[in-house]
Order: sequence, then C-alpha cells, then structure tokens
Amino acid sequence: MPNSDVLAHLASNLRRARGERGMSQTTLAELAGISRRTVISLEAGEANISLASLDRLADALGTTFTALVRDPGADRERDATLAWRGAHASSRAELLASVPAMSEAQLWTWSLGPGDRYDAEPDPPGWREMVVVTAGRLRIEREDAAVELGPGEFDAYPSDQVYAYVNLGDGVTTFVRNVVA
Repeated sequence: MPNSDVLAHLASNLRRARGERGMSQTTLAELAGISRRTVISLEAGEANISLASLDRLADALGTTFTALVRDPGADRERDATLAWRGAHASSRAELLASVPAMSEAQLWTWSLGPGDRYDAEPDPPGWREMVVVTAGRLRIEREDAAVELGPGEFDAYPSDQVYAYVNLGDGVTTFVRNVVA
C-alpha cells in the first residue's frame, strides 16, 4: 500500500513512461495483468496497489520499480522512498536505494508494529530476497518454508512465491531487505 507521496510520483512517472512508449492504458493493463480502471486510477494518483503489481507495471513498461515510485528529483542511487504503511503506526517499508543488476537490486528498511504483517504477492521468476533482522523477532512465512529470525539473523530465498513478514512479538521488529532481480 503505497503512501500519498509515492502515489503522486507514481502517477506522474507512469503517465510519462506510458506516453514515451506510445502505449494506451488498455495495452498497459493487459501487459501488466491488472485492470484498465487501476491504470486510470494510478495515473490520477488515487489507486492503492500492491508492490508486486507495481513490479508488473514496471516490467510491462520496460522500466524498473524504483523508476516508477521515486521522486523525479531524487538521487537515483539513494531513493529513501516510503512505499508501504501497515495498520500499526510503526509498520513501514522504506526503499533506501536501488542499483543495477540483471534488472535491479533494491535496499529497504522495514519495521512492523506488534502483531502486524505484510502479505506479499509472488515476484517474477528469478527474483530473490535477502533479509537481516535488526531488532525484534520476524517470522517469514513462505510456500516452501517458514523461519523465525532474531537480531543479526538472516534468510535468503526466491521471492517468486507467496510470502509474508509477520511480527509475532510485543515490540517493534525492524529488518533490512534486499530484493535482487
């Protein structure tokens, strides 16, 4: 669930990228596997969309996730974009940086308030995540396994599967997440 600043940047960046490619809203929606209504709402800065669906939009446009969500005036290697907020005031995901990889690599900081969770959709085939917990206890629930991690512990796994981050503790859990495509 992107925040309002990200939605404003997304609206502008999406309209620009679609226009540069001479692509209709209908064509983009079909290529990304989302509804035309969602594309229209995104371009108006009014839609709520999953992070995985933003990845599919970027792929359909031949660009990157960060190119869609970043402030057009931001430093390209140090984004610091708040991209998700959870139900608890302490739950958030901030994209810190992105560097080229086969497609791209992303560096994130996350925090989950007590009892909060983030349910993710599968990323495209070949994508991977690396997570390091910095405080609290994090449970990563995946189709192929579930792990619980404490401070300093990490996990790396293919993210082309359904997965979730869960804070089962009473305090805030924080972690660093790298996404590599």
